[in-house]
Amino acid sequence: MFVASNTDRGRVRDENQDRVMTKTLGENMSIAVVCDGMGGAASGGVASQLAVESVIQRVTENFRPDMKPNSIRNMMLTAVHAANTVVYDKSREDIDKNGMGTTCVAALVVNKHIYIVNVGDSRAYLLTNEGIKQITTDHTYVQMLYQSGQISAEEAKNHHMKNVITKAVGVEPDVEVDYFELGEMGNFSVVLCSDGLSNYCSEEFIYDTVFGKNLDEAINTLINYANDCGGRDNITAAVIAN
Repeated sequence: MFVASNTDRGRVRDENQDRVMTKTLGENMSIAVVCDGMGGAASGGVASQLAVESVIQRVTENFRPDMKPNSIRNMMLTAVHAANTVVYDKSREDIDKNGMGTTCVAALVVNKHIYIVNVGDSRAYLLTNEGIKQITTDHTYVQMLYQSGQISAEEAKNHHMKNVITKAVGVEPDVEVDYFELGEMGNFSVVLCSDGLSNYCSEEFIYDTVFGKNLDEAINTLINYANDCGGRDNITAAVIAN
């Protein structure tokens, strides 16, 4: 199994509020987490750092190679809920951090099975011999408009409110978390990224850059491309491939 990740401030933002962490849990067993923080001053970076560390810690402490899928599901969901509590409690301690939050997308790969959780608009893609597919659904206002038929897919791409998210880790005492489970994969890559990458890189470009390629070089190519296209946000990606 191969794992790679990187993050970049981009060309416009004063600081990087994205965070990414990966960890190998055993042979052919790895987890990756991407968080995109939001909040005034440095609060977004605090939120994303707390969340990414909390998820990795929870999974590291509780994962066992012989876990059944339902136990993994509960572990992954609990990890994000725990991160939500950590970020929310921190925001209540300091008035300057009140309202801070973060997106969170995490993928645990155990042999040929993939377990994904997400909150917000950071994405998970699955790449196989057949092509690329977005697994997660963006928790955004624009996605709600699209799903209700009020705007087209093309209008959603350039909508002026496309970055308004409807869910985030740490903003409320609890959060609803999406969960996805994919089993018995052949050759695959799982790409996690913040919207600073997905807003610039098409699915086709991600697939052509990542699948079957050197992962460190692929991630750097994606980040450089997003910067070349404007780099108006922080840019983060992680890949797990077999």
